[in-house]
Amino acid sequence: MIATARTRAHLSARELARRAGTSHATLLGYESGRIDPSTGVAERILRAAGCRVRVEVEPVVRTVTGRAAGEELADALELTEHLPQRRRSRRLDVPIFPGRP
Repeated sequence: MIATARTRAHLSARELARRAGTSHATLLGYESGRIDPSTGVAERILRAAGCRVRVEVEPVVRTVTGRAAGEELADALELTEHLPQRRRSRRLDVPIFPGRP
């Protein structure tokens, strides 16, 4: 997110770091994901890159098991990766309707 904002603003990492009041090395750490900036720091850097920051809060929809919706599906899809793969036919099966040639 920070690297994208910096690139769109046509700023070097050094220039954005200077404008945001942080070091070049720290900014590169944020961009690479090695360091997680606080919300306030990220906002300051993004504003220095000419971005407007907007935060939206959404409730997490929970399933009957109490887990966030989508987590169970993600787990099921991950499990399917461990199932044996069946070789698929190279021909396309089409349904045959009665009374049709």
